[in-house]
Amino acid sequence: MDFMTNRRFLHTTGLIHFSQGGTMIVLRKSSERGHSDHGWLDSRHTFSFADYYDPKHMQFGTLRVINEDRVQPDRGFGTHGHRDMEILSYVLEGPLAHADSMGETSILRPGDVQRMTAGTGVRHSESNPSSHEPVHFLQIWIIPHTMGLTPEYEQKHFSREDKKNRLCLVVSPDGRDGSLTIHQEVFLYASVLEDGGQVTLALEPGRRVWVQVASGASTVNGKQLAAGDGAAITDEPLITLTGGPESEVLLFDLPMT
Repeated sequence: MDFMTNRRFLHTTGLIHFSQGGTMIVLRKSSERGHSDHGWLDSRHTFSFADYYDPKHMQFGTLRVINEDRVQPDRGFGTHGHRDMEILSYVLEGPLAHADSMGETSILRPGDVQRMTAGTGVRHSESNPSSHEPVHFLQIWIIPHTMGLTPEYEQKHFSREDKKNRLCLVVSPDGRDGSLTIHQEVFLYASVLEDGGQVTLALEPGRRVWVQVASGASTVNGKQLAAGDGAAITDEPLITLTGGPESEVLLFDLPMT
């Protein structure tokens, strides 16, 4: 499914916020996400995607897709096209093979992050090259600030030590601190938190946050989240994440518009 197909989805943030003591937090529970099971692929959709359509959960600002995918050994997505979207892959378990029309080929493993600018059009395939272990990864789509960009590819490994009890910047608009570069005013942080470990992020005015728990459990500003849960946060100047056992968390610092 490409951006043009989904243009009708982009009229709303897709979430209804509620206020608590002057702040606004909405929880998106893992069990409430869209679900598709194709046998070889088990996919959970935080926002409307493919055959899953929910007008209350379309996107969160420029954050259009978070799909949690598990692909069985020796299976995968055949060659297909995208355009006008920033596509990120974040591998949690197993290997993920990538090949595209730009001539890029790679195998991503846990800790690897990939950024592909679809721009004017790119075709790619994703598959599990292992004969015995599944691959578990997050695919994330960000709406770019400009349409018709030249397609690009970038990949980098971020170790657990890089992310341990700290907010490790993995994606940013200017590639600062060794992060991947994205064509949108989005800062994506990853953190592996020990039980009781804590990190904080002070937000600039006019920003909002999406938190996605990739594994384990965590709290965000006192709200308990389990694996697969997300939280949309606005009007909150300080974000505090506290780790539970085996927690790995993604934090998206997003523009309001």
